[in-house]
Amino acid sequence: MARINENYLKLQAGYLFPEIARRVNAFCEIHPDAAVIKMGIGDVTQPLCQAVVKAMHDAVDEMAVKETFRGYGPEQGYGFLRDAIARNDYQDRGIDISADEIFVSDGSKCDSGNLLDIFGDDNVIAVLDPVYPVYVDTNVMAGHTGTANEQGRYGRLVYMPVTAETNFEPAIPSEHVDLIYLCYPNNPTGTVTSHEMLEKWVSYAKEHQSIIFYDAAYEAFISEDNVPRSIFEIEGARDVAIELRSFSKTAGFTGTRCAFTVIPKSLSGTTKDGRVQPIHALWNRRHCTKFNGVSYPVQRGAAAAYSDEGKQQIAQLIAFYMNNARLLREGLTAAGFQVFGGVNAPYVWLKTPGETSSWDFFDQLLEQSHIVGTPGSGFGAAGEGYFRLSAFNSLENTETAIERIQKSVAANVEI
Repeated sequence: MARINENYLKLQAGYLFPEIARRVNAFCEIHPDAAVIKMGIGDVTQPLCQAVVKAMHDAVDEMAVKETFRGYGPEQGYGFLRDAIARNDYQDRGIDISADEIFVSDGSKCDSGNLLDIFGDDNVIAVLDPVYPVYVDTNVMAGHTGTANEQGRYGRLVYMPVTAETNFEPAIPSEHVDLIYLCYPNNPTGTVTSHEMLEKWVSYAKEHQSIIFYDAAYEAFISEDNVPRSIFEIEGARDVAIELRSFSKTAGFTGTRCAFTVIPKSLSGTTKDGRVQPIHALWNRRHCTKFNGVSYPVQRGAAAAYSDEGKQQIAQLIAFYMNNARLLREGLTAAGFQVFGGVNAPYVWLKTPGETSSWDFFDQLLEQSHIVGTPGSGFGAAGEGYFRLSAFNSLENTETAIERIQKSVAANVEI
């Protein structure tokens, strides 16, 4: 009989978001008339901007004509998109990244797991806690961890707690680690890091010959001038970091799928016998072998996001979501909650009342206010006692959710 990958059996009972869906579906079966407002999964709700839609329509029209039809494209991405990314996201901001260091893909979630293909099984891996679950689960699947303890933490992973008590800044590991996952603006907490903190990470990575996986999927939501938008703003980061970005939340591509990963040519790893190998060449080989590229119409749409019209329309989309985040933050604060995030990210991270657990708060919020959020413990042990709400919703739903929560609090209903 065929053998399975037994590392999958080490995974916790269910991936966080399917478990949320299961509980919500069960509630709705019992209460079919409940007007449930879903603020859990970070999926966009507004349509693609017109500049993007027009570019996609034009590209589809090209595919209908023999002279302009395209088959397989370059696996790394079309030059028109890679050039636009390099110029707008990096070079125009004084950051040294070239177009051929950019690999277009169908999602940062995919890339964050796929990167493990080119790294060895004996690396020591560090993750924030709480953390985007994909970072941990893909390492479990790849056999890079031990089993989970009663808190859900896996052996062989180095966890770096980020809580209100630490001002949501992780402590630099005292031990040696090889691969470091950082995400800023942070999912799930909605908090950000500083140039000074990133300088410490780059210094650590240089000293330990580590590599940082820097997930900047929410970079476009940064509103404050002193917040870093890229790890490559830090001197020396080209030698120690990989950056992941996405059009999913920035331009509403969650359903059309487009992202990119930046791997500088100066970034290297080593073999067991000490031979230095460039990471760029390894990822290029992996990318070309296992991926056929993002579709031409989608890449045309992504490129249109960098047009003057596209930039203006996307800025309006982001402002819409961030207004929701502001309303959530202010409304929850007025209701007496301790609230974080929501300034440079579309997520609000709140402290659950008293000793209420994250999942108990989830159930209470659903039952009493008919609102769905995300329990903090689903992101890691240090997320226990916290809860995430997403600003990706309509203005009407956001205002209604705040009203419901405030009424429940005023009525002394436990939520």
